[in-house]
Amino acid sequence: MADVHSKAIRSYNMSKIKAKDTKPEMLVRRFLHKNGFRYRIHVKDLPGKPDIVLPKYKTVILIHGCFWHGHEGCNYFVIPKTRTDWWLKKINKNKAKDDLNKQLLVAKGWNVIEIWECDLKKSVVECTLNLLLNGFELTS
Repeated sequence: MADVHSKAIRSYNMSKIKAKDTKPEMLVRRFLHKNGFRYRIHVKDLPGKPDIVLPKYKTVILIHGCFWHGHEGCNYFVIPKTRTDWWLKKINKNKAKDDLNKQLLVAKGWNVIEIWECDLKKSVVECTLNLLLNGFELTS
């Protein structure tokens, strides 16, 4: 099946997808800051450059896009009908890197919290953020 966009339009669309400072990431960062948490972002000396690092709690928060990180059983993870093999290879490689980075972080003594993009949608965002906050209250 051919792509519905020309090569130039597809390239432009893909170039606009951000890896850092995404809407879900910014939403969690604003929530944490508002609740008195101070953090660092994209720390280069930690495996995978985690989205949010809370050194005081020895905790990292990874915010995953459901499509890019292959969120199984999620409505937002739909395998494209064009170049399916290429996409599956890419997404599976992302998942493998995620697993490895999580293992390396845990081995270094870090707590790892993973939040999926779908957990930050309007209908469930309040519940997700409250669970996140309650998790820190238990550890402090």
